[in-house]
Amino acid sequence: MTRTRRPLVAAALAAALALAPATTAHADDGIRAQQWALDTMRTGEAWQATRGAGITVAVLDTGVDGRHPDLVGNVLEGKDMVGFGARRGDRPWARHGTAMAGIIAGHGHGVGRGDGVLGIAPEAKILPVRVILEDGDPARKKARNTRGNALAEGIRWAADHGADVINLSLGDDSKSAHPEPAEDAAVQYALKKGVAVVASAGNGGERGDHISYPAAYPGVIAATAVDENGARASFSTRRWYATVAAPGDDIVIADPDRKYYEGWGTSAASAFVSGAVALIRAAHPRLTPAQIKQLLEDTARDAPPGGRDDSRGFGLIDPAAALDRAGRLKKAEPAAAVYGERYFGRGPDARRGDDGPAGWIGPVAGGLGVVLLAAAVSLWRGRRIPPEGRGAGPL
Repeated sequence: MTRTRRPLVAAALAAALALAPATTAHADDGIRAQQWALDTMRTGEAWQATRGAGITVAVLDTGVDGRHPDLVGNVLEGKDMVGFGARRGDRPWARHGTAMAGIIAGHGHGVGRGDGVLGIAPEAKILPVRVILEDGDPARKKARNTRGNALAEGIRWAADHGADVINLSLGDDSKSAHPEPAEDAAVQYALKKGVAVVASAGNGGERGDHISYPAAYPGVIAATAVDENGARASFSTRRWYATVAAPGDDIVIADPDRKYYEGWGTSAASAFVSGAVALIRAAHPRLTPAQIKQLLEDTARDAPPGGRDDSRGFGLIDPAAALDRAGRLKKAEPAAAVYGERYFGRGPDARRGDDGPAGWIGPVAGGLGVVLLAAAVSLWRGRRIPPEGRGAGPL
């Protein structure tokens, strides 16, 4: 199969998705088979306990196509914090957000749900909150200049409207990135309400490893990316706030155009981690965000030498192990949702030689500036799937 890799970026108050020319193929020729992350994350074992029923994951992004056959029935009525820009039917609409929602709660479609994308928590609900615009949206500049508070407002809205988990596959990892007090306060507000917050660690691994926000805010579960071999993805940012690693390279994603593509970036890793957190919350709803974060750290697989590093955090996320450990926990002690310092913790690792085994977006709303999920994408052997909603439904 010939694959072309092109940048796929969701920028602050703007998001982009560059795609290769379409070719047709049957979904059973490779879409499900290419979802290597499902095996890597031992989803079969985790699903013996739960598939995420009863849990709502807020996807703060470019919007979500709730009519997509792989998502229909799983997407709730959400909120548009931007209020203008592309709409359904326009190409630059909801591409990045739909991709993330599919990773989290896609349920496939067709006979036996055998076609399309299957998410980590296929019975969870998605609460879409539009806080950024796709990169190709003509209104991107206007949004950047006038809706800089959309991310903070979106986090608070999600926390007040039933979210159990908030996924932030976005961020600013530019040289000028800095903490925004309103965003930090919104994250802390969500955490205090018992909402787990997951974010992309950043795609700056080849561009200086600059700190990325919102990943670096205290209490956030920051996801770095690994490839199919378990090695750190070269683009994945290495910083002290790394919590766990998750699949982030050659990830099959669903698109509103009803085709499938491959993408890369810590945005995808964040979505996988959010799906795993949804599984844990479904089985153990009383766990606090800090307890869930600690649980993920304690049960991660293939831990780096010394227990953690800035590339993969505490290792590869293992939802099956986390579910097992959570079931054996006594009443857990609440953990502090802060680092050694307000923002900068203990600093980066002294050494960076951690690219061995085991180991998308742009500036976000809220005044952020550059791509986190600079998820480059290549066209997956896209099969046109049935018209919106046909042949699909909740599991």
